[in-house]
Amino acid sequence: MSVHPTTTGRAPQTRAGQPDPRRWLALGVIALATLMVVLDASVINIALPQAQHSLHISDANRHWAVTAYAVTFGGLLLLGGRVADIAGRKRTMLVALTGFALASVLGGFAVDPAMLITARALQGVFAAALAPAALSLVTVTFVDPAERARAFGVYGAVQGLGGAIGLLLGGTLTEYLDWRWCLFINVPIAVVAVLGAVPTVRESRVAGDRRYDVLGAVLATTGSVALVVGFTIAGESDGGWLRPTTLLTLGAALVLLVSFVLRQSRAEHPMLPLRVLTDRNRAGSFVTAVFSGAGMFGMFLFLTYYLQVNLGYQPIRAGLAFLPFSAGIILVALAMPTILPRTGPKALMAFGMALATIGMFTLTTIDGSPAWLGGTLLPELLMGVGLGFVFTPMNSAALTGVDPADAGVASAVLNATQQLGGAFGVALLNTFYTTTTRVRLGENPSDQLGAYLAGYRSAFLASGVLFIAATITSLTVLRGRNARKSSVPPDANQGAGEPTPSLAP
Repeated sequence: MSVHPTTTGRAPQTRAGQPDPRRWLALGVIALATLMVVLDASVINIALPQAQHSLHISDANRHWAVTAYAVTFGGLLLLGGRVADIAGRKRTMLVALTGFALASVLGGFAVDPAMLITARALQGVFAAALAPAALSLVTVTFVDPAERARAFGVYGAVQGLGGAIGLLLGGTLTEYLDWRWCLFINVPIAVVAVLGAVPTVRESRVAGDRRYDVLGAVLATTGSVALVVGFTIAGESDGGWLRPTTLLTLGAALVLLVSFVLRQSRAEHPMLPLRVLTDRNRAGSFVTAVFSGAGMFGMFLFLTYYLQVNLGYQPIRAGLAFLPFSAGIILVALAMPTILPRTGPKALMAFGMALATIGMFTLTTIDGSPAWLGGTLLPELLMGVGLGFVFTPMNSAALTGVDPADAGVASAVLNATQQLGGAFGVALLNTFYTTTTRVRLGENPSDQLGAYLAGYRSAFLASGVLFIAATITSLTVLRGRNARKSSVPPDANQGAGEPTPSLAP
Protein backbone atom coordinates (compact mmCIF):
# COMPACT_ATOMS: atom_id res chain seq x y z
CA MET A 1 0.00 0.00 0.00
CA SER A 2 1.30 3.44 -0.85
CA VAL A 3 -0.06 6.66 0.58
CA HIS A 4 0.65 10.26 -0.29
CA PRO A 5 0.22 13.17 2.10
CA THR A 6 -2.15 15.78 0.80
CA THR A 7 0.21 18.57 1.86
CA THR A 8 3.94 18.94 2.19
CA GLY A 9 3.72 19.50 5.92
CA ARG A 10 1.61 16.58 7.19
CA ALA A 11 2.82 13.57 9.15
CA PRO A 12 2.56 10.10 7.57
CA GLN A 13 -1.10 9.03 7.57
CA THR A 14 -2.86 5.70 7.34
CA ARG A 15 -5.89 5.08 5.15
CA ALA A 16 -8.13 6.15 8.02
CA GLY A 17 -6.37 9.51 8.14
CA GLN A 18 -4.76 8.77 11.51
CA PRO A 19 -1.02 9.10 12.26
CA ASP A 20 0.94 5.91 11.77
CA PRO A 21 0.45 3.92 15.00
CA ARG A 22 3.97 2.50 14.62
CA ARG A 23 5.68 5.89 14.59
CA TRP A 24 6.98 5.61 18.17
CA LEU A 25 8.32 2.12 17.53
CA ALA A 26 9.94 3.52 14.40
CA LEU A 27 11.53 6.28 16.49
CA GLY A 28 13.07 3.65 18.75
CA VAL A 29 14.57 1.84 15.78
CA ILE A 30 15.84 5.07 14.20
CA ALA A 31 17.41 6.11 17.49
CA LEU A 32 19.09 2.71 17.78
CA ALA A 33 20.48 3.05 14.27
CA THR A 34 22.07 6.42 15.02
CA LEU A 35 23.21 5.15 18.42
CA MET A 36 25.77 3.06 16.55
CA VAL A 37 27.36 6.16 15.04
CA VAL A 38 27.48 7.90 18.44
CA LEU A 39 28.89 4.80 20.11
CA ASP A 40 31.62 4.51 17.52
CA ALA A 41 32.82 8.06 18.07
CA SER A 42 33.22 7.72 21.84
CA VAL A 43 34.43 4.10 21.83
CA ILE A 44 37.31 4.81 19.46
CA ASN A 45 38.59 7.68 21.61
CA ILE A 46 38.96 5.40 24.63
CA ALA A 47 40.46 2.54 22.56
CA LEU A 48 42.90 4.63 20.54
CA PRO A 49 45.93 4.45 22.89
CA GLN A 50 45.73 0.63 22.94
CA ALA A 51 45.11 0.37 19.18
CA GLN A 52 48.12 2.59 18.57
CA HIS A 53 50.34 0.29 20.62
CA SER A 54 48.94 -2.92 19.09
CA LEU A 55 49.33 -1.82 15.46
CA HIS A 56 52.54 0.19 16.01
CA ILE A 57 50.98 3.44 14.82
CA SER A 58 53.32 6.40 15.13
CA ASP A 59 52.38 9.46 17.17
CA ALA A 60 52.39 11.50 13.97
CA ASN A 61 49.77 9.23 12.35
CA ARG A 62 47.57 8.16 15.28
CA HIS A 63 45.06 10.96 14.69
CA TRP A 64 44.13 9.44 11.32
CA ALA A 65 42.20 6.72 13.16
CA VAL A 66 39.83 9.56 14.11
CA THR A 67 40.18 11.99 11.23
CA ALA A 68 39.85 9.39 8.43
CA TYR A 69 36.31 8.94 9.71
CA ALA A 70 35.74 12.70 9.91
CA VAL A 71 37.05 13.25 6.36
CA THR A 72 34.61 10.86 4.72
CA PHE A 73 31.73 11.53 7.12
CA GLY A 74 31.91 15.30 6.83
CA GLY A 75 32.80 15.30 3.15
CA LEU A 76 30.02 13.01 1.97
CA LEU A 77 27.14 14.12 4.19
CA LEU A 78 25.50 16.39 1.62
CA LEU A 79 25.63 13.68 -0.98
CA GLY A 80 24.34 11.14 1.55
CA GLY A 81 21.43 13.39 2.45
CA ARG A 82 20.43 13.88 -1.17
CA VAL A 83 20.72 10.16 -1.90
CA ALA A 84 18.43 9.51 1.07
CA ASP A 85 15.86 12.01 -0.21
CA ILE A 86 15.76 10.52 -3.69
CA ALA A 87 16.55 6.80 -3.25
CA GLY A 88 14.42 6.50 -0.10
CA ARG A 89 15.33 7.29 3.49
CA LYS A 90 14.42 3.87 4.87
CA ARG A 91 16.29 2.04 2.11
CA THR A 92 19.32 4.28 2.56
CA MET A 93 19.33 3.68 6.31
CA LEU A 94 19.18 -0.10 5.89
CA VAL A 95 22.01 -0.16 3.34
CA ALA A 96 24.11 2.20 5.47
CA LEU A 97 23.59 0.10 8.60
CA THR A 98 24.79 -3.01 6.78
CA GLY A 99 27.80 -1.25 5.28
CA PHE A 100 28.79 0.31 8.59
CA ALA A 101 28.72 -3.10 10.27
CA LEU A 102 30.90 -4.67 7.54
CA ALA A 103 33.40 -1.80 7.75
CA SER A 104 33.53 -2.31 11.52
CA VAL A 105 34.39 -5.99 11.01
CA LEU A 106 37.21 -4.97 8.67
CA GLY A 107 38.58 -2.59 11.29
CA GLY A 108 38.31 -5.18 14.04
CA PHE A 109 40.49 -7.57 12.04
CA ALA A 110 43.06 -4.86 11.15
CA VAL A 111 46.64 -6.11 10.99
CA ASP A 112 48.33 -2.80 10.27
CA PRO A 113 47.60 0.94 10.47
CA ALA A 114 46.53 1.18 6.83
CA MET A 115 43.82 -1.46 7.29
CA LEU A 116 42.42 0.25 10.39
CA ILE A 117 42.44 3.71 8.78
CA THR A 118 40.77 2.33 5.63
CA ALA A 119 38.05 0.72 7.75
CA ARG A 120 37.49 3.97 9.63
CA ALA A 121 37.17 5.86 6.33
CA LEU A 122 34.59 3.31 5.12
CA GLN A 123 32.65 3.72 8.35
CA GLY A 124 32.53 7.44 7.62
CA VAL A 125 31.16 6.78 4.12
CA PHE A 126 28.23 4.78 5.43
CA ALA A 127 27.68 7.10 8.41
CA ALA A 128 27.35 9.98 5.92
CA ALA A 129 24.28 8.22 4.49
CA LEU A 130 22.95 6.83 7.77
CA ALA A 131 22.90 10.03 9.84
CA PRO A 132 20.85 12.27 7.50
CA ALA A 133 18.54 9.41 6.51
CA ALA A 134 17.71 8.67 10.14
CA LEU A 135 17.27 12.27 11.26
CA SER A 136 15.13 13.14 8.24
CA LEU A 137 12.91 10.13 8.98
CA VAL A 138 12.21 11.67 12.39
CA THR A 139 11.49 15.00 10.69
CA VAL A 140 8.95 13.68 8.17
CA THR A 141 7.32 11.29 10.67
CA PHE A 142 6.69 13.79 13.49
CA VAL A 143 5.35 17.11 12.20
CA ASP A 144 2.91 17.90 15.03
CA PRO A 145 4.84 20.41 17.22
CA ALA A 146 4.20 18.60 20.52
CA GLU A 147 5.01 15.16 19.11
CA ARG A 148 8.05 16.48 17.29
CA ALA A 149 9.37 18.03 20.50
CA ARG A 150 8.98 14.70 22.29
CA ALA A 151 10.58 12.84 19.39
CA PHE A 152 13.57 15.16 19.28
CA GLY A 153 13.83 14.94 23.07
CA VAL A 154 13.98 11.14 22.91
CA TYR A 155 16.41 11.34 19.99
CA GLY A 156 18.66 13.75 21.89
CA ALA A 157 18.56 11.65 25.05
CA VAL A 158 19.58 8.56 23.09
CA GLN A 159 22.49 10.49 21.57
CA GLY A 160 23.66 11.52 25.02
CA LEU A 161 23.10 8.01 26.35
CA GLY A 162 25.06 6.64 23.39
CA GLY A 163 28.03 8.80 24.33
CA ALA A 164 27.90 7.54 27.91
CA ILE A 165 27.46 3.90 26.88
CA GLY A 166 30.29 4.25 24.37
CA LEU A 167 32.69 5.58 26.98
CA LEU A 168 31.85 2.80 29.45
CA LEU A 169 31.70 0.11 26.79
CA GLY A 170 34.96 1.23 25.22
CA GLY A 171 36.73 1.22 28.57
CA THR A 172 35.31 -2.19 29.56
CA LEU A 173 35.98 -3.91 26.23
CA THR A 174 39.48 -2.45 25.92
CA GLU A 175 40.51 -3.29 29.47
CA TYR A 176 38.96 -6.76 29.83
CA LEU A 177 38.87 -8.08 26.26
CA ASP A 178 40.63 -6.20 23.47
CA TRP A 179 40.35 -2.87 21.67
CA ARG A 180 39.14 -4.73 18.55
CA TRP A 181 35.82 -5.47 20.25
CA CYS A 182 35.15 -1.74 20.22
CA LEU A 183 34.59 -2.20 16.49
CA PHE A 184 32.99 -5.65 16.53
CA ILE A 185 30.26 -4.38 18.90
CA ASN A 186 28.67 -2.51 15.99
CA VAL A 187 27.62 -5.75 14.30
CA PRO A 188 24.89 -6.90 16.74
CA ILE A 189 23.58 -3.33 17.01
CA ALA A 190 23.25 -3.11 13.22
CA VAL A 191 21.53 -6.50 13.00
CA VAL A 192 18.91 -5.54 15.62
CA ALA A 193 18.33 -2.13 13.97
CA VAL A 194 17.84 -3.65 10.50
CA LEU A 195 15.45 -6.33 11.77
CA GLY A 196 13.50 -3.70 13.69
CA ALA A 197 13.35 -1.16 10.85
CA VAL A 198 11.90 -3.48 8.22
CA PRO A 199 8.42 -3.79 9.83
CA THR A 200 8.18 -0.45 11.67
CA VAL A 201 9.76 2.33 9.59
CA ARG A 202 7.78 3.73 6.63
CA GLU A 203 9.63 4.53 3.44
CA SER A 204 9.87 8.22 2.59
CA ARG A 205 11.31 9.73 -0.57
CA VAL A 206 10.97 12.66 -2.91
CA ALA A 207 8.33 12.11 -5.58
CA GLY A 208 8.43 13.51 -9.11
CA ASP A 209 11.70 14.49 -10.78
CA ARG A 210 14.45 12.60 -8.97
CA ARG A 211 17.52 13.47 -11.00
CA TYR A 212 20.85 14.16 -9.29
CA ASP A 213 22.98 17.24 -9.69
CA VAL A 214 26.16 15.26 -10.49
CA LEU A 215 28.45 18.28 -10.84
CA GLY A 216 27.09 19.76 -7.61
CA ALA A 217 27.72 16.46 -5.82
CA VAL A 218 31.32 16.38 -7.05
CA LEU A 219 31.98 20.00 -6.04
CA ALA A 220 30.39 19.62 -2.59
CA THR A 221 32.10 16.33 -1.81
CA THR A 222 35.59 17.26 -3.00
CA GLY A 223 35.33 20.71 -1.39
CA SER A 224 34.22 19.31 1.96
CA VAL A 225 36.88 16.59 1.93
CA ALA A 226 39.56 19.14 1.03
CA LEU A 227 38.39 21.37 3.89
CA VAL A 228 38.59 18.55 6.46
CA VAL A 229 41.97 17.38 5.15
CA GLY A 230 43.28 20.96 5.23
CA PHE A 231 42.18 21.41 8.85
CA THR A 232 43.74 18.07 9.74
CA ILE A 233 47.18 18.62 8.24
CA ALA A 234 47.20 22.17 9.62
CA GLY A 235 47.24 20.79 13.15
CA GLU A 236 49.88 18.12 12.57
CA SER A 237 52.87 20.27 13.51
CA ASP A 238 53.88 23.68 14.73
CA GLY A 239 53.36 26.23 11.99
CA GLY A 240 51.15 23.82 10.10
CA TRP A 241 48.66 26.53 9.19
CA LEU A 242 51.31 28.31 7.09
CA ARG A 243 52.66 25.23 5.32
CA PRO A 244 52.25 25.33 1.52
CA THR A 245 50.33 22.03 1.62
CA THR A 246 47.85 23.47 4.11
CA LEU A 247 47.36 26.72 2.20
CA LEU A 248 46.93 24.94 -1.13
CA THR A 249 44.45 22.44 0.31
CA LEU A 250 42.35 25.07 2.10
CA GLY A 251 42.52 27.34 -0.95
CA ALA A 252 41.29 24.53 -3.17
CA ALA A 253 38.49 23.81 -0.69
CA LEU A 254 37.41 27.46 -0.76
CA VAL A 255 37.33 27.54 -4.57
CA LEU A 256 35.40 24.27 -4.78
CA LEU A 257 32.82 25.27 -2.16
CA VAL A 258 32.26 28.72 -3.68
CA SER A 259 31.83 27.03 -7.05
CA PHE A 260 29.33 24.66 -5.43
CA VAL A 261 27.24 27.56 -4.08
CA LEU A 262 27.26 29.27 -7.48
CA ARG A 263 26.27 26.00 -9.11
CA GLN A 264 23.35 25.54 -6.70
CA SER A 265 22.02 29.00 -7.49
CA ARG A 266 21.79 28.11 -11.19
CA ALA A 267 21.22 24.35 -11.31
CA GLU A 268 17.80 23.08 -12.40
CA HIS A 269 17.99 20.21 -9.88
CA PRO A 270 20.31 21.46 -7.08
CA MET A 271 21.72 19.02 -4.56
CA LEU A 272 21.43 21.69 -1.85
CA PRO A 273 18.51 24.02 -2.63
CA LEU A 274 19.61 27.39 -1.29
CA ARG A 275 16.16 27.86 0.25
CA VAL A 276 17.35 25.44 2.94
CA LEU A 277 19.90 28.05 4.07
CA THR A 278 17.75 31.17 3.88
CA ASP A 279 15.61 30.54 6.97
CA ARG A 280 17.07 32.58 9.83
CA ASN A 281 16.60 29.95 12.54
CA ARG A 282 18.02 27.24 10.34
CA ALA A 283 21.08 29.31 9.39
CA GLY A 284 21.67 30.25 13.04
CA SER A 285 21.50 26.58 14.03
CA PHE A 286 24.04 25.62 11.38
CA VAL A 287 26.50 28.31 12.50
CA THR A 288 25.99 27.37 16.15
CA ALA A 289 26.68 23.76 15.23
CA VAL A 290 30.01 24.73 13.67
CA PHE A 291 31.27 26.63 16.72
CA SER A 292 29.90 24.25 19.35
CA GLY A 293 31.19 21.21 17.43
CA ALA A 294 34.63 22.76 17.10
CA GLY A 295 34.89 23.43 20.83
CA MET A 296 33.39 20.12 21.95
CA PHE A 297 35.34 17.75 19.66
CA GLY A 298 38.63 19.42 20.52
CA MET A 299 37.86 19.33 24.23
CA PHE A 300 37.07 15.61 24.13
CA LEU A 301 40.34 14.70 22.41
CA PHE A 302 42.60 16.61 24.80
CA LEU A 303 40.66 15.68 27.92
CA THR A 304 40.93 12.00 26.94
CA TYR A 305 44.71 12.20 26.65
CA TYR A 306 44.95 14.24 29.85
CA LEU A 307 43.09 11.54 31.78
CA GLN A 308 44.83 8.50 30.30
CA VAL A 309 48.34 9.80 29.62
CA ASN A 310 48.96 12.43 32.27
CA LEU A 311 46.77 11.15 35.10
CA GLY A 312 47.38 7.48 34.24
CA TYR A 313 43.70 6.45 34.20
CA GLN A 314 42.94 2.98 32.87
CA PRO A 315 40.45 2.91 29.96
CA ILE A 316 37.42 1.98 32.06
CA ARG A 317 38.21 4.65 34.64
CA ALA A 318 38.62 7.24 31.88
CA GLY A 319 35.22 6.24 30.52
CA LEU A 320 33.66 6.61 33.96
CA ALA A 321 35.27 10.04 34.32
CA PHE A 322 33.26 11.31 31.34
CA LEU A 323 29.90 10.18 32.73
CA PRO A 324 28.93 13.53 34.32
CA PHE A 325 29.13 15.15 30.87
CA SER A 326 26.87 12.54 29.28
CA ALA A 327 24.50 12.46 32.27
CA GLY A 328 23.98 16.22 32.01
CA ILE A 329 23.02 15.97 28.34
CA ILE A 330 20.65 13.04 28.93
CA LEU A 331 18.78 14.58 31.87
CA VAL A 332 18.22 17.91 30.15
CA ALA A 333 17.26 16.27 26.84
CA LEU A 334 14.54 14.32 28.62
CA ALA A 335 13.05 17.60 29.86
CA MET A 336 13.14 19.30 26.45
CA PRO A 337 9.73 18.04 25.22
CA THR A 338 8.09 20.02 28.03
CA ILE A 339 10.27 23.13 27.87
CA LEU A 340 10.92 23.64 24.15
CA PRO A 341 7.31 24.26 22.97
CA ARG A 342 6.91 26.93 25.66
CA THR A 343 10.10 28.89 25.04
CA GLY A 344 11.26 28.27 21.49
CA PRO A 345 14.87 27.38 20.66
CA LYS A 346 16.60 30.77 21.01
CA ALA A 347 16.44 31.22 24.78
CA LEU A 348 17.38 27.61 25.47
CA MET A 349 20.33 27.58 23.07
CA ALA A 350 21.72 30.91 24.30
CA PHE A 351 21.41 29.87 27.96
CA GLY A 352 22.89 26.44 27.29
CA MET A 353 25.87 27.77 25.34
CA ALA A 354 26.57 30.36 28.07
CA LEU A 355 26.53 27.61 30.73
CA ALA A 356 28.77 25.38 28.62
CA THR A 357 31.16 28.30 28.12
CA ILE A 358 31.50 28.74 31.88
CA GLY A 359 32.23 25.03 32.18
CA MET A 360 34.88 25.17 29.47
CA PHE A 361 36.69 28.10 31.08
CA THR A 362 36.51 26.29 34.45
CA LEU A 363 38.36 23.40 32.78
CA THR A 364 41.36 25.69 32.24
CA THR A 365 42.07 25.45 36.00
CA ILE A 366 43.24 21.80 35.86
CA ASP A 367 46.47 21.33 37.81
CA GLY A 368 47.43 17.69 37.23
CA SER A 369 45.89 16.49 40.48
CA PRO A 370 44.53 12.92 40.26
CA ALA A 371 41.50 13.99 42.33
CA TRP A 372 38.80 13.79 39.63
CA LEU A 373 36.18 15.34 41.90
CA GLY A 374 38.26 18.47 42.24
CA GLY A 375 39.51 18.66 38.65
CA THR A 376 37.05 17.87 35.89
CA LEU A 377 33.75 17.01 37.59
CA LEU A 378 32.34 20.55 37.81
CA PRO A 379 33.39 21.56 34.26
CA GLU A 380 31.91 18.36 32.84
CA LEU A 381 28.60 18.89 34.64
CA LEU A 382 28.35 22.49 33.48
CA MET A 383 29.18 21.59 29.88
CA GLY A 384 26.91 18.54 29.83
CA VAL A 385 23.90 20.38 31.22
CA GLY A 386 24.62 23.40 29.03
CA LEU A 387 24.91 21.43 25.80
CA GLY A 388 21.81 19.47 26.78
CA PHE A 389 19.94 22.77 26.45
CA VAL A 390 21.49 23.24 22.99
CA PHE A 391 21.29 20.01 21.01
CA THR A 392 17.53 19.28 20.95
CA PRO A 393 16.51 22.93 20.27
CA MET A 394 19.24 23.14 17.62
CA ASN A 395 17.87 20.06 15.84
CA SER A 396 14.35 21.45 16.08
CA ALA A 397 15.30 24.93 14.80
CA ALA A 398 17.30 23.45 11.92
CA LEU A 399 14.59 21.06 10.75
CA THR A 400 11.25 22.59 11.73
CA GLY A 401 9.50 24.08 8.71
CA VAL A 402 11.76 22.43 6.13
CA ASP A 403 9.92 21.06 3.12
CA PRO A 404 9.75 17.25 3.36
CA ALA A 405 11.48 17.09 -0.02
CA ASP A 406 14.51 18.79 1.58
CA ALA A 407 14.46 16.94 4.92
CA GLY A 408 17.40 14.69 4.09
CA VAL A 409 19.65 17.43 2.81
CA ALA A 410 18.78 19.74 5.73
CA SER A 411 19.66 16.94 8.15
CA ALA A 412 22.88 16.39 6.24
CA VAL A 413 23.85 20.06 6.48
CA LEU A 414 23.28 19.99 10.25
CA ASN A 415 25.47 16.91 10.63
CA ALA A 416 28.08 18.28 8.21
CA THR A 417 28.44 21.55 10.11
CA GLN A 418 29.10 19.64 13.33
CA GLN A 419 31.64 17.31 11.67
CA LEU A 420 33.44 20.07 9.78
CA GLY A 421 33.42 22.21 12.91
CA GLY A 422 34.87 19.30 14.86
CA ALA A 423 37.68 18.81 12.34
CA PHE A 424 38.45 22.52 12.45
CA GLY A 425 38.39 22.51 16.26
CA VAL A 426 40.81 19.58 16.59
CA ALA A 427 43.26 21.21 14.17
CA LEU A 428 42.97 24.64 15.79
CA LEU A 429 43.28 23.38 19.34
CA ASN A 430 46.18 21.12 18.40
CA THR A 431 48.02 24.20 17.10
CA PHE A 432 47.50 25.99 20.42
CA TYR A 433 48.51 22.88 22.36
CA THR A 434 51.71 22.11 20.45
CA THR A 435 52.84 25.74 20.32
CA THR A 436 52.29 26.32 24.05
CA THR A 437 53.92 23.02 25.03
CA ARG A 438 56.97 23.68 22.86
CA VAL A 439 57.45 27.17 24.31
CA ARG A 440 57.15 25.94 27.90
CA LEU A 441 59.56 23.05 27.33
CA GLY A 442 62.01 25.51 25.79
CA GLU A 443 61.83 27.63 28.92
CA ASN A 444 62.09 24.70 31.36
CA PRO A 445 62.90 21.32 29.75
CA SER A 446 62.65 19.45 33.06
CA ASP A 447 59.03 20.48 33.73
CA GLN A 448 57.23 18.22 31.26
CA LEU A 449 54.01 18.03 33.29
CA GLY A 450 53.87 21.81 33.54
CA ALA A 451 54.34 22.10 29.78
CA TYR A 452 51.56 19.58 29.11
CA LEU A 453 49.18 21.33 31.50
CA ALA A 454 49.90 24.68 29.89
CA GLY A 455 49.15 23.14 26.49
CA TYR A 456 45.86 21.67 27.68
CA ARG A 457 44.83 24.96 29.27
CA SER A 458 45.51 26.88 26.06
CA ALA A 459 43.44 24.34 24.09
CA PHE A 460 40.54 24.60 26.54
CA LEU A 461 40.80 28.39 26.45
CA ALA A 462 40.46 28.31 22.65
CA SER A 463 37.42 26.00 23.03
CA GLY A 464 35.90 28.53 25.40
CA VAL A 465 36.28 31.27 22.79
CA LEU A 466 34.55 29.05 20.23
CA PHE A 467 31.70 28.50 22.70
CA ILE A 468 31.41 32.27 23.15
CA ALA A 469 31.00 32.59 19.37
CA ALA A 470 28.23 29.96 19.49
CA THR A 471 26.52 31.86 22.32
CA ILE A 472 26.62 35.14 20.41
CA THR A 473 25.23 33.43 17.30
CA SER A 474 22.32 31.98 19.27
CA LEU A 475 21.53 35.38 20.74
CA THR A 476 21.79 37.46 17.58
CA VAL A 477 20.73 35.23 14.68
CA LEU A 478 17.92 33.03 15.97
CA ARG A 479 14.41 34.45 16.17
CA GLY A 480 12.75 34.84 19.56
CA ARG A 481 9.67 33.12 20.93
CA ASN A 482 7.22 35.54 19.31
CA ALA A 483 8.54 34.59 15.87
CA ARG A 484 8.12 30.86 16.32
CA LYS A 485 4.98 30.74 14.17
CA SER A 486 7.10 31.39 11.11
CA SER A 487 8.74 28.02 11.65
CA VAL A 488 5.50 26.04 11.42
CA PRO A 489 5.57 23.56 8.54
CA PRO A 490 4.08 25.06 5.37
CA ASP A 491 0.48 24.39 4.51
CA ALA A 492 -0.86 23.25 1.19
CA ASN A 493 -0.85 26.70 -0.32
CA GLN A 494 2.66 27.52 0.83
CA GLY A 495 3.90 24.19 -0.43
CA ALA A 496 2.35 24.40 -3.86
CA GLY A 497 4.70 23.51 -6.61
CA GLU A 498 7.12 21.61 -4.35
CA PRO A 499 7.58 17.84 -4.57
CA THR A 500 5.89 15.82 -1.84
CA PRO A 501 7.24 12.66 -0.22
CA SER A 502 5.97 9.26 -1.22
CA LEU A 503 5.29 7.08 1.80
CA ALA A 504 4.93 3.31 1.82
CA PRO A 505 4.95 0.67 4.56
